[in-house]
Amino acid sequence: MAGMGSRESVIQNLEDAGCEAGTIRDFLKWFEQGRKEKQLEVLEYQREYLLDRVHKDERRISCLDYLIYQVQEKQDGKGV
Repeated sequence: MAGMGSRESVIQNLEDAGCEAGTIRDFLKWFEQGRKEKQLEVLEYQREYLLDRVHKDERRISCLDYLIYQVQEKQDGKGV
């Protein structure tokens, strides 16, 4: 466990990164066994999950921006 801090700090970091209990459990299993490649797989999976959520939210924001534009155009009398 050298270099990463205490088990508690690792758990806190995983929670702060949005990991669910099962992901944390999986990571800790590999952490305790010193299996860095498996730890990285878990972390990379979580990163991809979060990135997918970001992209979905970006699309939602674009939809809202379009609606805001439409409402502003209508309000300014330019009609839609």
